Amino acid sequence: MKIVYLDAHAANPGDLDWSSLEALGEVAIYDRTPQEKVLERIGDAEAVLTNKVPFDRERLQALPHLRYIGVTATGYNIVDVEAARERGVIVTNIPAYSTASVAQMVFALLLELTQNVGHHHHLVRWGHWTEAPDFCFWDRPLIELEGMTMGLVGFGQIGRRVARIARAFGMEVQVHTRTPERYRDRPENRDVRFVGLEELLQSSDVVSLHCPLSAETERLLDARRLALLKPSAFLINTARGALVDETALARALKEKQLAGAGLDVLSVEPPPGDNPLLTAPNCFITPHVAWATKAARQRLLDYLVANLRAFIDGKPQNVVS
Repeated sequence: MKIVYLDAHAANPGDLDWSSLEALGEVAIYDRTPQEKVLERIGDAEAVLTNKVPFDRERLQALPHLRYIGVTATGYNIVDVEAARERGVIVTNIPAYSTASVAQMVFALLLELTQNVGHHHHLVRWGHWTEAPDFCFWDRPLIELEGMTMGLVGFGQIGRRVARIARAFGMEVQVHTRTPERYRDRPENRDVRFVGLEELLQSSDVVSLHCPLSAETERLLDARRLALLKPSAFLINTARGALVDETALARALKEKQLAGAGLDVLSVEPPPGDNPLLTAPNCFITPHVAWATKAARQRLLDYLVANLRAFIDGKPQNVVS
């Protein structure tokens, strides 16, 4: 089988071994593929692996030999799955490979906002501690998480892992999900409150987003809903940037309608230089790296190979089309 991986660099910049993938057929691996080169590079390949290269109806129609698209991520909105189904193209995704890593990033961002670790580290490097009259100093509030309320919007695998960690910090947990009946009666959720979105926004000290991006959730946190947050609240987004109205969030931070934000995702990535969040006060942004620990990327590689092998064996798994 001829296999083409169009944008492999982010998943494996050189620290993982491709041999398990290469054992499945004739494999061409490209770090990145510009849009004008997609059809040329795929050619008559039967299987394509993609993370961000999109496949709309028109592109699928131009690839008569294509039988399989392996999306090397959990979200698969880059593929027109209806058009793929019509053409008999199997589309798979990779669920849950980065759960632990993304949950870890939620608290890395939150702890930066509450403990100001980076800020105080730089003050020490700049000599402020050596000049201090006391054995310690701080110039920003230090905030304890115990007793605070963590509000989770979405309660999939990552949301549930974040809830476990939040409880370990002594936080109260409340959740807004479209399907509370799936989770409410489970023993591990006996101390989780399931509430409406507006109640969650009004009463949480920390709001962390863990829902998928769809037509219904795009700009879920708009200016009106952001205004419901406490002035002391923090917003964390490790899901999708477009869940938040970025202009409204930048304005809310500037006007101190909320205390801070920790973001690993933006609506356009890489962001244009005029994105207002790049200069918003008390807004910590990381470049979409929550998923990118080596352990998570190795799991991603293992899953994409397993998905492709299952397809070759006639027993496709993790099918979304």
